Amino acid sequence: MEGFQFLDIIFFAMIAAFLVFRLRSVLGRRTGHQSRPPDNMSQRGRESEREANVIELPDRSAANDEPDFDDDADFEPAEPAEPEDPVARGLARIGAADPDFDPATFEAGAKAAFEAVVHAFATADTGTLRALLNDDVFENFEHAIRQRLDAAETLETTVVGIKSADIVEAEMSGRYAFVTVTFVSEQVNVTRDAEGEVIEGDPAQVADVTDIWTFSRNTRSRDPNWKLIETRSSN
Repeated sequence: MEGFQFLDIIFFAMIAAFLVFRLRSVLGRRTGHQSRPPDNMSQRGRESEREANVIELPDRSAANDEPDFDDDADFEPAEPAEPEDPVARGLARIGAADPDFDPATFEAGAKAAFEAVVHAFATADTGTLRALLNDDVFENFEHAIRQRLDAAETLETTVVGIKSADIVEAEMSGRYAFVTVTFVSEQVNVTRDAEGEVIEGDPAQVADVTDIWTFSRNTRSRDPNWKLIETRSSN
């Protein structure tokens, strides 16, 4: 019986040795000097993570051509350069003070104001003039109207058309905006005496008239209207 048990032990030992040999041939053996086989899934995951976290930096190959900045210094972005043209620069400053300001809209309004003032002066409409002129200009216009009425004279002015209205000056002074416009208009101007006789001008002649007017407005005021503060001729 003991002999049979010994043979059984040898038989099972041979079976165990065979199984170990098969497992090692399939799985392979790993010693302390062998590197771990690459984990493709983990590696792809790490590469994806690296790609997701990559921030592309600017090309530094031309670093010598660019100024160096001190990382510790306070850096302020440069303000946009103002236009070189004085008129454009002035208009830009007015626009910064009054976001509703638009040069094209202003020119259209200036033309309307020009015709209204010329007509009001000819017809002695001081109410309209008071609304459109500042105090100094109004006093000058009112004085001229009074002299004409005292002399029993009448002024007939017809604005045939405005050939041009160009902004020639623009500036900000404190809260006040100033815009100067040169008007070139076609007009018929006739002055008559008390008997209706022409004493100045020609009712059949259309003349080109150049006027230079300066308008002003308080940009912080709720009143959107501009007032005429100065008039002069081109001579």
